[in-house]
Amino acid sequence: MRAPRRVVELAAMPPLARTYVKGVTTSAVAMMAPRRPVGVDEVPDVDLLVRGVISDAERLTAYQHLVGEPAGDVLPAGFVHVLAFPLQTALMIRADFPLPLLGMVHLANRVEQRAPVRLGTALDVQVGARDLRAHRAGVTVDLVGEARVGDDVVWTGVSTYLARGARLAGAPVPAKQKGPAWRPPTPTGEWRLPVDVGRRYAAVSGDRNPIHTSSLAAKAFGFPRTIAHGMYTAARTLADVGPGARGDAYRWEVEFAAPVLVPGTASVRVAPDGDGHAFVAWHARTGRKHLEGRVTPLP
Repeated sequence: MRAPRRVVELAAMPPLARTYVKGVTTSAVAMMAPRRPVGVDEVPDVDLLVRGVISDAERLTAYQHLVGEPAGDVLPAGFVHVLAFPLQTALMIRADFPLPLLGMVHLANRVEQRAPVRLGTALDVQVGARDLRAHRAGVTVDLVGEARVGDDVVWTGVSTYLARGARLAGAPVPAKQKGPAWRPPTPTGEWRLPVDVGRRYAAVSGDRNPIHTSSLAAKAFGFPRTIAHGMYTAARTLADVGPGARGDAYRWEVEFAAPVLVPGTASVRVAPDGDGHAFVAWHARTGRKHLEGRVTPLP
């Protein structure tokens, strides 16, 4: 039986630039050593917590301009993710975290914005790791976060990451699931992503993963050039749905299929679907899917 989770409270959000340097260094050392299988119970029983996180008006405005959100004092769910992201990264560079930060791939995000969060609201932000699982390309892990105002949870987010090449001890490698053939639908819009979009999103979010800002780094990981941040493209879809359609409380789900190379153009379809809106983005020329998901208002 596992010990109960413990909460480690930090005085302030860890600086992402320093965290990345440490993560890259420790990951590089770990990747040079022989890889051993990861135990299913090796995920740390620790949540990191920072109290009184307050958003900055200038940063929020820059984020809204970049992803296409209208100006206003309500924080989009993607911006709350930005506020929580330093804790995700700090957790993944801990000595007891079993997977290397370097080369981690973002597979999916599931967010619930349970109540509007306004500029200047003090948030208590908490993040922990959960649920190591075998994947055909490695091992996945969920980084689970929440933002609270007092005792009320106003935002929750689950980010699923893949460590390529890792192996889960005692677990068979799942077979690749072959779904039905996908054909691009009629687009409702188009994104033209400039070459500097990675650097611009990094400046707003603090997420300076070099595969988004450096062609050399991107090529080292097998990409022909830099790729857009997944959470940037996801935030564009949320903005395309719009505040009026999603309401004050909503569920936002996105799965990432293939990265968007920049500069590049993506076709997008955002359309009503059941009680919410579905979205999908794909390469404008080849039809290769980049991401898909939906936004559903909560009661």
